[in-house]
Amino acid sequence: MQTFNGKEYPCCTSLAMGIIGGKWKTVILYYLKANTLRYNELRKKMPTVTERTLSLQLQTLEKDGIIKRKVYTSKPPLKVEYSLTEFGKTLVPVLQAIADWGTYVIEHKVD
Repeated sequence: MQTFNGKEYPCCTSLAMGIIGGKWKTVILYYLKANTLRYNELRKKMPTVTERTLSLQLQTLEKDGIIKRKVYTSKPPLKVEYSLTEFGKTLVPVLQAIADWGTYVIEHKVD
């Protein structure tokens, strides 16, 4: 058994999927892999995600140490930016491999 953030996983693969799995986490991470983005910029890149889902996924990724949230409160309106942590940046090769495989599937789809 593997333990991460108080959760137990039967193997390393399930741990990895527990952290980045789901419909939106990899999409969020893909957009953050090269850029720091504000909340609204992420929303524009993912128009079909609900605000609640995006907020929850961002909170989970932040709790797991994958992304960091920076709040600027010096003057209204409140500005919040998201970026990958150093730990999160270790996922960039994995995210690129997933994206490359997705491209391969599209180009070689079997009917």
